[in-house]
Amino acid sequence: MQQLAMSWLVYRMTGSAWLLGVVSFLNMLPAFLFSPIAGVLADRHDKRKMLIAAQTAAMLQAFTLAALVLGGWVQIWHIVFLGMILGFVNAFDMPIRQSFIVEMLGGKEDLNNAIALNSSIVNGARMVGPALAGLAVAAVGEGFCFLLNAVSFIAVIIALYKMDIPRRRAAPGRGSVLPEIMAGFQYLLATPPLAHILLLMGTVSLFGMAYQVLMPVYVEQVLKGGPETLGIVMGAAGAGALCAAVALAARKSPGKLLPAIPVAAAAFGGTLILLSLVKSLPLAVCVIALLGFAMMTQIAASNTMLQSISADDMRGRVMAYYTMAFLGLAPFGGLYSGSVAQWIGVRAAFAISGAACMAGALIFRLTAPRKLLE
Repeated sequence: MQQLAMSWLVYRMTGSAWLLGVVSFLNMLPAFLFSPIAGVLADRHDKRKMLIAAQTAAMLQAFTLAALVLGGWVQIWHIVFLGMILGFVNAFDMPIRQSFIVEMLGGKEDLNNAIALNSSIVNGARMVGPALAGLAVAAVGEGFCFLLNAVSFIAVIIALYKMDIPRRRAAPGRGSVLPEIMAGFQYLLATPPLAHILLLMGTVSLFGMAYQVLMPVYVEQVLKGGPETLGIVMGAAGAGALCAAVALAARKSPGKLLPAIPVAAAAFGGTLILLSLVKSLPLAVCVIALLGFAMMTQIAASNTMLQSISADDMRGRVMAYYTMAFLGLAPFGGLYSGSVAQWIGVRAAFAISGAACMAGALIFRLTAPRKLLE
């Protein structure tokens, strides 16, 4: 709800696709800069305690944003600054949370199903949240969405406190984090499947994921709609992603997931190109649902394979590089796509991004060792 409300608030206040891209860039840049440090900390320290700290910080950010909007004091620089704060929090939260999944399970046997179940929950929220946010923004304004988000963190923090998980022996701290960051990078280079998965994820994130940043522009300029329409189309993406997550959860093992990754990336690019040709809401909803399905298939399959292959003492750093590829490159994509949309139109931006994703999938197929794709 907060993500949709923030995008709509920025576009309502500025009317600029380029500024949407700039705000997205500044909000997500911390994920690119700080995720490697978070990965080292995840391998060194108690992940549950760090997650509680991160979720508490995110709650305070949401309460502050809600107060500014509901009080009528909000300005663009407030949104940028608070967005950067949340980006900093997410840079630590995501790699820690993703590497924490194995500890909650106690082993890798059910990892595929656990990641898919996690994706199902997240995308169930992504399906319902935008629709509720669209209605709430139209009825009572963006501030109410920010307030609901802030209150929701209370349940998350309580759940983390109540978890009773034996603490695993973490790697001892060895002073500077830089050598450990480099050790993680060298581990990726020495493990071809990890490197190929992350390179493709980075390509899709850089060129494709920015479609979400441009959705307010697409809805207003192409579909001629408002916040309710934005909620519907973003909910459709969540519905498609939820179907993909459920399908992955039904699998009994992560076998043969690796060949599905480039196929899903190519399908994501193809649906993005198709979206650039669509002008009616019913067709847009169908295409965006397919787009969400392909996107989640690639994300969840990549996550599963990364965590399955990674050594226990490297998992935090591997997931930190995953965060860099997934979230860290997205701000550069938002800046690029916002600029392209401002200059030649949002539909052209979608088409160019889709072609780049398909090219990335083709390169993956041509360069990955054949045995990895069998």
